[in-house]
This record gives sequence, structure tokens and C-alpha cells, in this order.
Amino acid sequence: MTGETRDPSEERPGPKRWIIGEPLTSENLDGQLLPKRMALPIFASDALSSVAYAPQELLMILLIGGLSFLTLAPWIAAGVVLLLVVVVLSYRQLIRAYPSGGGDYEVASKNIGEVAGVVVAAALLVDYVLTVAVSVASGVDNIISAIPGLNPWRVEIAVGFVVLIILVNLRGVREASLLFAIPTYVFIGSVAIMIIVGLVRVALGDSPVAISAGYTARAESFTNAAMVLLVLRAFSSGCSALTGVEAVSNGVPAFRKPKIRNAQTTLTMMGTIAAFLFVGLVALALFAHVQYAENPCAQLTGFDCASPQQSLMAQLAGATFGDGSIPFFIIQAATACVLLLAANTAFNGFPLLGAVLARDGYAPKALNTRGDRLVFSNGLILLGIGAITILVVFQANLTTLIQLYIIGVFVSFSLGQIGMVRHWRRLLRELREEGHSETAARGTYAEARKGLVINSAGAVMTVLVLTIVTITKFTHGAWLVFLAIPVLALLMIGVHRYYRDVDAEISVTDTPHFGARGDVAIIMVSRLQKPVLKAIDYALAARHETTLAVHVDTDKDASHQLAKEWEQHAIPVPLNILESPYRTYAAPIAGFIKKYRSTHGPSVVTVYLPQYIVGHWWETVLHNRRARRMAQQLMMVHGVTITLVPWLLDSSEVIYGRRSRTMPGQERRGIPATAATPRRATRPAGPPEAESDRPTP
Repeated sequence: MTGETRDPSEERPGPKRWIIGEPLTSENLDGQLLPKRMALPIFASDALSSVAYAPQELLMILLIGGLSFLTLAPWIAAGVVLLLVVVVLSYRQLIRAYPSGGGDYEVASKNIGEVAGVVVAAALLVDYVLTVAVSVASGVDNIISAIPGLNPWRVEIAVGFVVLIILVNLRGVREASLLFAIPTYVFIGSVAIMIIVGLVRVALGDSPVAISAGYTARAESFTNAAMVLLVLRAFSSGCSALTGVEAVSNGVPAFRKPKIRNAQTTLTMMGTIAAFLFVGLVALALFAHVQYAENPCAQLTGFDCASPQQSLMAQLAGATFGDGSIPFFIIQAATACVLLLAANTAFNGFPLLGAVLARDGYAPKALNTRGDRLVFSNGLILLGIGAITILVVFQANLTTLIQLYIIGVFVSFSLGQIGMVRHWRRLLRELREEGHSETAARGTYAEARKGLVINSAGAVMTVLVLTIVTITKFTHGAWLVFLAIPVLALLMIGVHRYYRDVDAEISVTDTPHFGARGDVAIIMVSRLQKPVLKAIDYALAARHETTLAVHVDTDKDASHQLAKEWEQHAIPVPLNILESPYRTYAAPIAGFIKKYRSTHGPSVVTVYLPQYIVGHWWETVLHNRRARRMAQQLMMVHGVTITLVPWLLDSSEVIYGRRSRTMPGQERRGIPATAATPRRATRPAGPPEAESDRPTP
């Protein structure tokens, strides 16, 4: 015996094992931690992939005003990059100060208050769901750009990819990182090569020309105020390139040691690559005269409405390398893959944040439970269901989904940066109050002041952008997000209040009182069968002070027959037959228990309920499952504990892989089969001879 405990379901591999693999022990948790080269595609794929649609959305909004508005694209792109740099620097400070994985939620909770923390958590959860929906919708959009014939199955393809990503993540973080690393690095390399080749061609006087360059854009007329709003709306759409930056701060616990330095390095690498790709794609799109419209049939003269509009990435790849060329399909495949896999950032961030919220009592405790592969599988499944619902409701339409996007992330950005400002100010104040001289604590003072400056700039810029995003996107569908965030926040506060009240109700007092004076066992009897005899055997083996058998009389003839058989077999337990004029079971038993306790004092009553264990799902329909229903009802009776006595039918070998109800040779020795131990049956604590060594009465 090695002392290792294995679950019975592991004895035969089933569909669950084929899909997610063999379970891992808790000791394997360190082996699931990520080095930087694997953490980059896991946590940064969202931010890196967003450059595939952020330039597209920026140019699409500007085109509403006509081709002349596209001249503003470089300045808007510069503003987005500046914001990206400030946010990356700000989150480097956050990672150092709060490396536990709570990210903006932890910062806001500790420095601003409970409500701010819950709002940040709600915003991030909503944003993670939208990240999956937008990333998958954009990936499918790029696939359809290369293979237009798939357009009628857009929603089905999107849902299929979400299910696939869920299954891959259920196999564990490390296996997911190995699968996702290659497409991410291929995307970075192929897009970088395309940008360099395209810009070299521009420098040599052979500028790439996009397929949409020959279209004529129909500009709308605007007032001065509307022009400003259009530019701000284009800026807010371009800011979608910042989504995913927060995921690294939420995922610090998943990094290998030294966690803080590795997380900061990964964040810097992500920001640098994202900025280069974003600027390069905007520049190349302008040189190639790409025109991408929100409604191409209405805005672009010459556009063939019978075919779907090619994505910006597809137009650039076609202009640079030629439509149908090998590099064209490589870039489209890599872009589609990384966009689909960008959802993996959310599939890492959402479960980790859910676990933190569950630990703090703001979410169901099931979200803090690791599955067989050491991942928070409940959080993964919940995120997948939410994303699939949104994809189906909005028909996987990227243009519609993008309007709901980035609201949540900038809410968390803003509150997180404000919280960090308060953190640094409090640290500086504490250093002064404790009497530390600036000379003695020069390093700490310098770090706090540096953090204060960086996070102050981050707070100002993110609040400003949040205001712009709110104004420009609210009427385009973002109001749904502003509705979802407070509703979810109120639910989390309600969950926290519930857990707080339950903890207060069940907490141990300073003077615990033990008042029970009796120990009574009650065996529920329907008919005299092997499961009932085994329950009697268990109750006798547990040596209760008093052991009774109870039968609820719903059929006079059956009750009379039971009494005769009870006497014929000389069962050494008195049988009590309770009348039930309304043919209910739990109510007569509850009345019997209450009457017994009122007569004999506050006894502890253990009710033994025999229960069938079956191997096929359809067998559950054929049995009435009365034992479970009675257990749920009797648990409401004061002073009662429930013991379910399982009796495994022959079909249960599907689960346990063996048949051993009757020990070899028992029948030949004349030992009744009822004395044998039912497979894997659990029983109350008692002497070791209580099962197979104790003869059945």
C-alpha cells in the first residue's frame, strides 16, 4: 500500500479523460507555472491580436467623414500609442505593488473601498466575456475574408471555436500555452515581415495598392461638433488596441519565479510589440489606400455587395504579396488563429479573477475550486457560456460587438490607476509619519515618488479616455455594458452579504454548548430487501444506543406483508409503521422524530436511507430517487443527520469496472448474499468487523 488515493472513475478511461487528460495532483501545480516565452502568448495574445482590428475600426470610423478625414489617422494613432506606453508603465508599478493576482480589483478595493473594487471586478468580468466574443468574431471574419463561401455559417463557426478553446484550456495552463505559442509567434513574425516589406516597397516607389483603393467613398456632411465627435469616436475605437494589458497583472501568480520581474518583462515586451504592429499597420493601410466601411454597400461606390468585405489585414496582405499567394494565406491563417486564441487571455484572466472574488466572498465558492488539471474549470465553463450567448445574440457581427467593447476595461483602468495614486500617497505619508529620513530610505522614497508620477499620469489619461469612450459609444450599444456592470456589481455585493450573514450564523461562540443526551438510529424501510438489510447491518455495527426501523404506510396490504416478513426473518430491530393518509413520506417521519425527541430528550437522530447506485443515465428515470428527496426534506428537521447507504446494482460495473457484491464462495458456504459488502459502499464509523465479518441478522 502506498497510501495514494485514486478516484474510482479513474479505473476505466471515459470521455472526460480523453478530452482533458488524466488528473494532476496538487504537487504538480508548480509544474504548471509559465516561463516568459510561454507567458507572452498566453497573457498577451489579446493585446497583440487587437492590432488586427483596432486599425481597421479606427479607419472605418474616419471614413464616415470621407477620405480627407483619413489624414487624421497618424495623429490618432500617435495618441493611442502614447496612451499604451503610459498604461504599460502604470501596470508595471501595479504588478510590483500588488503581485497576488487581484490586479485592478485588489488595488481599488484596498485603496478606494468595497464598492469601487466590486465595480472594477464587474467591469473586468464583462470585458473578459466581450474579449472572447470580439476576438472570436474577428478571427472568423478573417477566415471568411480568405474563404467567402463560409459566410452563411459565421455564427456556427464562432461557437465551435469557443467550445474548442474551452476544451483546450480544461487540459491545463501549460498544455494550452504550448498550443497557443506557435500561432502567436507566427502572427507577430508574419505581420512584422508584411509591414517591413510593404514600407520598403513604399520607399522604393512601388507602393502596395489595396483592392478597395479604387472605390469612391461617399462622405456624410457634418457640423463642427459632429466632426469632433467623429474624431473622438475613431480614437476610442483605436483604443481597443489596449485591451488585454490588464491580463498580465491579473495573472502574476501563473508566472515562474521571480514572478514580479517576469511579469513586468512580459508586459513590456507585449507593449513594445503591440505599439510597433499598430503603427505599422496604420501606416501601411494609408499608403495602400485601404478603405474599410461600416456599411460598404452604402458608403463605397463600386463595392460588390454580393461578397463579404475583406478585412484590413486581408487587404494589406493581398496588396503586399498578392491575393491568393502563399504569404497571403499564411498571414490570414496566422491572424485568424491569433484572434481566435486571443480569447485565451480571457480564459486565463476570468477564472483567476473569479477565484480571487470567490476567496473574498463576492462570488460562489465553486469558482475557487481547481479541476482535475489544476485549472479553475468552473470559471472557464462560465466564461464560455457567456461568450457563446453574446455571439449568438449578436450573430458574431464584429462591427456591432466592437461598440460594446473596451468600456469595461477603461472602467477598471481608471479606478485601478486612481487606487494606485492613493497607494503611493499613503506610502509616502507613512514613511514620513514613521520618521524615516529621505536619506535613510532614499530608495523607497524614490520608488514611491516615481510610482506616484506614473500612476497619476495614467489616472488622468484613462479617466479622460473613459469619458470619450462613454460619450462616443453610449448610443451605439455601449449602454448595455453600463447596465450590465452595476447589475453584476449589485449581485456580487449581495453574495458577499449572504456569505457574511451565514458566517455570523454558524461561527463558534466563546462558550459552545453540547446538549444532546441520546443516540438514536432510524432505518427507513420500504420493503424487506437486501439494501434494507445492509442498512440495518450498518446501523447495528455503529452501536447506537437505540435502533429503530420505520415504515411509512401508504399501502395497507404492503405494510401488512412487511410486518409478516419482519417477524418471519426475526429482524432484531423493532419495526414502527407510520400512517400516512396523504401518502407523503417525509412529513410522517419528521413527526415521529419530533415526538421521540420531545419524549426522550434532545437525542441525536441518524436516519439511514438505502439508495440504488446505477450505471446508466436512463436507469435514473426508472427509479423514483425517493431516498435523495427524503434526505433533502429530513435535513430540515432539527437534530437529524442523514446517512445514505448505497447499494450498487449490477449495471454500476460501468462506473467501477468490477462486480463483487457477493464474496467468492459465500453462497457455497451458506452465507446469505446480504452479508456481503456492496461495492464502494460507505458507512458510518464503526468497528472494522461491521461489514463482511459481521453476519447479517
